[in-house]
Amino acid sequence: MSKAFRFTYPIRVRYAEVDPQAVVFNSRYLEYADIAVTEYWRAMGYRPGTDDTPECHVGTATVRYVKPIRLDELIETRTRIEKFGTASMTWSVELHGEGGEDDLRAAIELVYVGVDLETGRSQPLPEAFKARVRAFQGD
Repeated sequence: MSKAFRFTYPIRVRYAEVDPQAVVFNSRYLEYADIAVTEYWRAMGYRPGTDDTPECHVGTATVRYVKPIRLDELIETRTRIEKFGTASMTWSVELHGEGGEDDLRAAIELVYVGVDLETGRSQPLPEAFKARVRAFQGD
């Protein structure tokens, strides 16, 4: 991890999220990342669909699986925006088990691209938004 994660959010693994071996399905890791990002936005005071919330689409999603996550485990998501481009931001989401730093289960990188919903084309992220993120993260 390149910088400290100042935002965390817990997720309890539910029965519907696991396979017959009681291990979380691989696709659920991206759902956990989506929950983490949504809660990050909420903690910053943003709400989807409001005028001051940038509209974004996921351009790239990469998951590095480290150790399995199992039924009923409490997973700590750690989330931050690592960098900004003109029209993009790179998120880092780590999933940790109850063993803390030594219990990394997955590292997820998401690249979000600012988008104009009417045209579907990318658009720059507002500078005020970037400043608000930097303040929130303590950058």
